Amino acid sequence: QVRLVESGGGSVQPGESLRLSCAASGITLDEYDIGWFRQVPGKAREAVSGIDNSNGKVYYADSVKGRFTMSKDNAKNTVYLQMNNLKPSDTATYYCAADKYTGPSSWFLSSLYDNWGQGTQVTVES
Repeated sequence: QVRLVESGGGSVQPGESLRLSCAASGITLDEYDIGWFRQVPGKAREAVSGIDNSNGKVYYADSVKGRFTMSKDNAKNTVYLQMNNLKPSDTATYYCAADKYTGPSSWFLSSLYDNWGQGTQVTVES
């Protein structure tokens, strides 16, 4: 059974940092396309970052480029999202997702991912 468990969320002030983790069981993350998404109540789920397993390339949404870094530790079967210089607009529930194959340049399409975590809340406020 596939299980993705996010952790590391919390409440921080603008400009501070958080590192989210997504630990997987039942699958080997190194064999999957992986995405980080976020959602605010009443709004559509937004793609934040993704890894294309076919080429190892990491993608970022324009809104987080230069501030967020996605990485993975194959030995721990865990992916991370390092979030620096957080802004109030980053407030959301963050989800990790995994799929065997999302297709070329399709990492941002949440509908292509079959496996999702339960989410972790990130709140950025003064």
